[in-house]
Amino acid sequence: MSESINRVLTNPVESGKLPGVVGLVADDAGILYQGAFGRRAVDQPAPMTLDSVFRIASMTKAITATAAMQLIEAGRIGLEQPIGELLPFTRDVQVLEGFDAAGKPRLRAPAQPVTVRHLLTHTSGYGYDIFNADLGRYVAAAGLPSILTCRHDALKVPLLFDPGTRWEYGIGIDLAGRIVETVTGQDLDTYFHQHIFAPLGMTSSSFRPTEAMQARMVGTHARGPDGTVAPLSFEFPQDAEFLMGGGGLYSTAADYLAFCRMLLGGGTLDGQRVLKPETVRLMGQNHIGAIDVPKLRSDNPQMALEVEFFPGIVKKWGLSFLINMGDLPGGRAAGSLAWAGVHNTFFWVDPASRLTAVLMMQLLPANDPAVLETLMGFEGAVYGAFAR
Repeated sequence: MSESINRVLTNPVESGKLPGVVGLVADDAGILYQGAFGRRAVDQPAPMTLDSVFRIASMTKAITATAAMQLIEAGRIGLEQPIGELLPFTRDVQVLEGFDAAGKPRLRAPAQPVTVRHLLTHTSGYGYDIFNADLGRYVAAAGLPSILTCRHDALKVPLLFDPGTRWEYGIGIDLAGRIVETVTGQDLDTYFHQHIFAPLGMTSSSFRPTEAMQARMVGTHARGPDGTVAPLSFEFPQDAEFLMGGGGLYSTAADYLAFCRMLLGGGTLDGQRVLKPETVRLMGQNHIGAIDVPKLRSDNPQMALEVEFFPGIVKKWGLSFLINMGDLPGGRAAGSLAWAGVHNTFFWVDPASRLTAVLMMQLLPANDPAVLETLMGFEGAVYGAFAR
């Protein structure tokens, strides 16, 4: 049954479209498929392996949301709690309405406070300066650092709209990570290791890669205008003032599959409980009401291409996952939970079909056509092989 999946993953590697790829699939009983193909980097001979270490970028978000939900379970924070009570520097946040003729930002007070739920659902009004041109213009004019610098001042940006009125991808989960650190008195790396990674046996996941992890690190790459793939240097600063709960983790496909299996299992894996079953169910529900997740726009095509996942299917957001509200023909069922990382790493958890999968590559821009073709082929092959 694995041959069709192997073909989907080997074809783009053998044709030179992708340097390397790792894919894993599991159900309630355990791993159904695992495969690693190609090389870790185009300029190195080391083969891609199942334990290769990737920059998982925004796949960090689901783990940060899990940490926040653990604190909600414990009664230490609340979903409807205004974040100004937890992060004082956000109390006077303003909404950016645009710029006047002289280029001065036009700011006003928000109509309502930002809550923890808003952060976890990307409805807070916080955007990304690296993807939103207006916010990027404000950050440059105000002399603020970009979010990728991991400086505290990068979080002191205005909102792009009133909380709860729109969906826009942004730094909300980074702020949720700062809430976890503030409430627990631990940095995210320490908290994650104690409360998520250790229980799930995720020994190769960290914000700070060990020497052993660095020895298995996959190189980053960029697709050039001529379609070729070349090495690209992309690392977070070593003097980071905060750990990016929205995108700073390094991990392996095998480790991340353990996290996904925990979600598929209602918060438990191999007898280790990370979340209560009712919490996992809550995380998998629509938390943005009548708002739909729109096409993902980007003003930075070198980093990410615009994309609409699952065209024609209504998409919602949970805590904190993309949720497809309809079945994908030949693929995941309605109500599946998913997201991705900017370096083209992907996961989904399909409670209805009792399947979960992880697919990892390491290439910019996000949503590269060859990557999306591989992802769609992988999903189709997975369900062709294992759907009940």
